[in-house]
Amino acid sequence: MTLKQKLSEDLKDALKKKDEVRVSSLRMVLAAVANKEIEIRKKDIGLSDEEVLEVLLSETKKRKDSITEFKKGGREDLVAIEEKELAILKDYLPAEMPDDEIMRIVKDGIRESGAEGMSDFSKVMKVIMPVLKGRADGDRVSFIVRETLASFKK
Repeated sequence: MTLKQKLSEDLKDALKKKDEVRVSSLRMVLAAVANKEIEIRKKDIGLSDEEVLEVLLSETKKRKDSITEFKKGGREDLVAIEEKELAILKDYLPAEMPDDEIMRIVKDGIRESGAEGMSDFSKVMKVIMPVLKGRADGDRVSFIVRETLASFKK
């Protein structure tokens, strides 16, 4: 079963159970998947699981950004809704990679890119993000790279 099929099946199940938050979240994700299919002209064949995962990652990032902005605006009611949607979306993402594993990949990326300090941050990110994409949050990776480069002495 593909990821898109799993989302569709879970939507049907949520409709039967009358779980409104799950229904709206899954409909939103499936609509985003359909829009992506149209955008990259794959409506006939559909997206691969990796491409659906990219859509899911994009939607989770939107939720995180919304939570941050709603907190700034003092809208706790909207924060609660977004957090529920985010929890539902996280069910479909692969498990997050532990920090020690990220640190190992970051150190390999620093070695491979020849980074000597904070000025080489983008070089390191360019090397490691293809490896970590979908397996670790970009903000978390960025923080670890910055911390590592700040203490890095060649």
